[in-house]
This record gives sequence, structure tokens and C-alpha cells, in this order.
Amino acid sequence: MEAGMRESADACEPHPRAGGIFDGQSGTIAAARGIVTAFLTTLSTHHGLTIATDIPDIARLVVSELVTNACKYAPGPCTVDVETDGVWLQLSVWDSAPTMPHAAKPEPGRIGQHGLEVVLALTDSLDIHPQAIGKRVTARLPLNH
Repeated sequence: MEAGMRESADACEPHPRAGGIFDGQSGTIAAARGIVTAFLTTLSTHHGLTIATDIPDIARLVVSELVTNACKYAPGPCTVDVETDGVWLQLSVWDSAPTMPHAAKPEPGRIGQHGLEVVLALTDSLDIHPQAIGKRVTARLPLNH
């Protein structure tokens, strides 16, 4: 469930951004996807940016996987931030767990735990940074290919 939402598309802002604060309960993942969808729509309609046709689906899948991990492995709230410089789309998820995630070795027979593998396959970069509390996982992909 969404605990709060932030958005900034002010002309004075160097980079359009949006985000939300979530409690990690039911509805969090869908709400995070909704933030990404609304943000990309705003980029196209209000900022005139061209976005490759597959980017909205890829971005929603990436944020779904990152938020799923936050909800599954971290106690308490998480945040979602989405930002662009007009060329790159950056999706960041913060959660309260200090444990750094890692992608498991590919194992086709394994059921589950493929989320980070999916994110790595779909994005140009994935950065994981420890924070004073928890960690921030940031994925980056181009708005256009």
C-alpha cells in the first residue's frame, strides 16, 4: 500500500523525477509500477521526450522485481524513485535491509529467485549502495535504444 507519493516535474528541476514511499504491504508492487507508468506518460506528453515502445514494459518489470525483493527481504518501508536526464531512465528502490543482494548463478531448473538475473539482463547497469540504514538499488536503462 502506498504511504505517500512525491513528484517533481518543475521546469526548474534539472531532471524530471517522481517517487513513492510504501509500507511493503499488499498493493506496493502495483503502486510502484503505477508510478513508473505515470512518470513515463508525463515525460512523453509534458516534456516531449521520445520513449522506445518497449521501455514502459521493461521499466515496469524492473521496478516490480526490485520492489518484490524489498518487500520480501526487508522489514518495514521502501521507497521508489524514478528519474531521467532525457537520455537515461533511472529506477531506484531503497529498503531497510542491510544485506546486499546478489544474482544467483543461472540455474534453469530453479523455481524462483531469478529477479536480479532478470533486472541485470534488461538494464544497462545495476548499482547497489549501502546506506546509513539499508541499501539503495539503482537500475539504469536508455529511454531509446
